[in-house]
Amino acid sequence: MATVLSTPRQQASWRDYVELTKPRVVVLMLITALVGMFLATRAGVPWTVLLFGNLGIGLCAGAAAAVNHVVDRRIDGLMARTHKRPLADGRIGPASALAFALLLAVLGMSVLLVFTNALTTWLTLASLLGYAVLYTGFLKRATPQNIVIGGLAGAAPPLLGWVAVTGQITAEPLLLVLIIFAWTPPHFWALAIHRKEEYAKAAIPMLPVTHGEAYTKLHILLYTWVLLAASLLPFAIHMSGLLYLACALLLGLGFVRWAWVLYRGTRPHAAIKTFKYSIGYLFALFIALLVDHYLLMLNL
Repeated sequence: MATVLSTPRQQASWRDYVELTKPRVVVLMLITALVGMFLATRAGVPWTVLLFGNLGIGLCAGAAAAVNHVVDRRIDGLMARTHKRPLADGRIGPASALAFALLLAVLGMSVLLVFTNALTTWLTLASLLGYAVLYTGFLKRATPQNIVIGGLAGAAPPLLGWVAVTGQITAEPLLLVLIIFAWTPPHFWALAIHRKEEYAKAAIPMLPVTHGEAYTKLHILLYTWVLLAASLLPFAIHMSGLLYLACALLLGLGFVRWAWVLYRGTRPHAAIKTFKYSIGYLFALFIALLVDHYLLMLNL
């Protein structure tokens, strides 16, 4: 098995290298980074920051994802959802993937340093290392609270976008980080319930494996209430207006409803449906923030 995982069985295509970057995850991260950029200013975002800031953040996020593929290749090979990934299937070797990750990271850091500012560059590096090294290399296998602690790295993009424009850290982008931080556990734990047997087979101590589904469902419900409260903070500090407040309440209560359905066990496949709702929730919430921001500007 080790030989199969270490030596590519066939020529890798460019699509395999794109897959290493987890493009769907990176797109969602870039949406939140983009919103952070636009929320940071009442003027237009400079095109260089808009283009190259997101490019740099995206490249570094892709680098972290590629490292994740390398570290998790044995686990991926055991799970139905991931066994066809390029490293798990042997289409790309670990050395090639790490070289690709290093190239993306160096390019991304260089772009950020040239076109944004040093603070954005170092925060992006910290996020990359937090996900690729701290979470993937240690926390994922060490504790059932892995996704709670490691979620901070994945919550950084709106802060990175904000800092790319302003060059400083303020309360507003930290609230955006808090929202994603609170969103991460119910998002991933719902998937973990759906894939519980696969995580158990791979010996990954996800919460449903170590503490059972009932315990996990209760914590998903509790975190959705925490998320709802956190999502109202932008309105509380006058960062956003009534449109965002209405959207945050509707979307948040929708998430709570799905968490309640999952907790009660009244519908089949509730875990994966909750997981899918959580993705749409985050996208819609940040779009609502952005639209509300520009409506407030028009009313000034």
